[in-house]
Amino acid sequence: MADVITYRDAVAEGLAREMRRDASVVCLGEDIAAAGGVFKTTTGLLEEFGPERVWDTPISEQAIVGAAMGAAMTGMRPVAEIMFSDFLACCWDYLANEIPKVRYMTGGQVTVPLVVRTANGGGLGFGAQHSQATENWALTVPGLKIAAPATPADVIGMLAAAIRSEDPVVFFEHKGLLATKGPPPPPGHVVELGRAAVVREGADVTLVALASTVPLALKAAGVLAGEGVEAEVVDLRCLVPLDAATVLASLGKTSRLITVEENPYQGGWGATVVSVVADEGFALLDAPVRRVAGECVPLPFADALEQQVVPTVDKLVTEVRRLAAY
Repeated sequence: MADVITYRDAVAEGLAREMRRDASVVCLGEDIAAAGGVFKTTTGLLEEFGPERVWDTPISEQAIVGAAMGAAMTGMRPVAEIMFSDFLACCWDYLANEIPKVRYMTGGQVTVPLVVRTANGGGLGFGAQHSQATENWALTVPGLKIAAPATPADVIGMLAAAIRSEDPVVFFEHKGLLATKGPPPPPGHVVELGRAAVVREGADVTLVALASTVPLALKAAGVLAGEGVEAEVVDLRCLVPLDAATVLASLGKTSRLITVEENPYQGGWGATVVSVVADEGFALLDAPVRRVAGECVPLPFADALEQQVVPTVDKLVTEVRRLAAY
């Protein structure tokens, strides 16, 4: 394999690795076969695995996720693609009411080991119905695991863990990260779901980020380092399971916390992290906790306006400066 791999190619590589390992893994979704996916994240799968395992579907999110649910209940490990995460709303009954409750309601007799992959997030000018970061929707539903990788290596490792999970996983692939590059992981690479990563060490403030806000936080930390403020950056990787222990351990070093998320401020995952910290790590804090999040408005199409709505390096740097001076 090459020295670097794109996030986009890592999705196809991660799927291929699991399909080679386990014949019960199948993929289904709109335009994922001959077309290689609208974001080119399933390129090469049809050629290697054939139409028996890579299924093009009608334009019906309910049909895609409903078929995946039935397949999972009867012994397969389906990976369903919903083209844009905004369209999870179209199959919400399956995702919120049916899939996460089967194992509980059958007393463990029936499991639903499926993955719903979806392209998530803004920053590319796709407009209000194709740009939302919707992790917080899934976060309200008990029984769903939620994964959102920030690097190509994590895409491959977390996809492996998601496909092998006995519980349903919603796997958010960020559109703004698809062209980013990183080192490919070794064969057999698996990243346990629910294990955060400290991607930059620092002693002055903890920045907790997810998916697209991880590189954003790293850039902000670079700017701040030039001003004598050393930020520690924690990549949560998953919202369920949530690795609060890593956040609290970092806070024990820094005593200051900022969450940075693309979800709207209202109901965003940062609020959950902050409430856990207030409950379990209050004595560690030397300053108020801050949240940098998306604005509570529909996402504008115009790029200049979209940048007003989503988190940016400048917004985060300004917030850290305020907190460092507290």
